[in-house]
Amino acid sequence: MHEMSLCEGIRGVIEDQARAHKVDRITRVRLEIGRFAGVEKHALEFAFDVVMRGSVAEGAALVMIDLPGRAMCYDCMAEVEIADRLDPCPECGGGRLMPVAGDELRIKDLEVA
Repeated sequence: MHEMSLCEGIRGVIEDQARAHKVDRITRVRLEIGRFAGVEKHALEFAFDVVMRGSVAEGAALVMIDLPGRAMCYDCMAEVEIADRLDPCPECGGGRLMPVAGDELRIKDLEVA
């Protein structure tokens, strides 16, 4: 389950930021997750609760914000939203698309007590 290692990385960032800003408690963590990031959300929620035990974010609410997949179509040169990496262009039906967004996983912000 790679979600556990993702949460370990998130914990490291949270602890670094808490130290840098002299924060004792994080109450909410908002993550932006791209459609193509390959993250299983239920597994991420479970791992988050486990990994945050004993940290400044223990008991913090995890809010997951979905980001769409986006691609550049080389047939019509439009940047379009796609649901799957292999979808055709919704503008022209072309099949030569290069994904440009949707594989992100990042901390948007932290709420402190």
